Amino acid sequence: MSTIVTDVTGPLAARLKTEREARGWSVAELAGRSGVSRAMISKVERAEASPTAVLLGKLSGAFGLTLSALLARAEQAGGRLTRRARQPQWTDPETRYRRRTVSPSTGGPLEIVEVELPSGASVSFPAAAYSFRYHQILVLAGALTLTEGDVEHALAKGDCLELGPPAPVIYANRAARPCTYLVLLVRG
Repeated sequence: MSTIVTDVTGPLAARLKTEREARGWSVAELAGRSGVSRAMISKVERAEASPTAVLLGKLSGAFGLTLSALLARAEQAGGRLTRRARQPQWTDPETRYRRRTVSPSTGGPLEIVEVELPSGASVSFPAAAYSFRYHQILVLAGALTLTEGDVEHALAKGDCLELGPPAPVIYANRAARPCTYLVLLVRG
């Protein structure tokens, strides 16, 4: 079975600019709200830099969107059925963290995202990325160390964690093989 992996740098750049302009924000205002420098936002909006998961987490949090919702908007996916081969994927250029939007982007209350975190990789997201959703993490393969604020959770295959109140979160794979997990989000 082949999987289509598209380069979303151009569409993502356009989507970020559209989201910012739809709110009437300047680049400086988005920088202040997200903690991302004006120079980096400008480079990303011009598709001169490929954004990392951390950067996209900060920007999506500032917009009040999940990372998967932002990527789905960039992909302009639609319909009630998304076949695996057509599900939008994005790979962090820094960590090789791969994120695939599983659920259809029809605007329903549930979002399902599959993530593969390579061995030795770590990705962090600010509390703002978790302030507007109900989250659960289900490990499908490997082991995941999830740090939620000051609390560290060691998760193995089949373990499911419900995230608590918004806090900075770090997803880390300290094992020798990749970790695959689902992120299940419900709009709250």
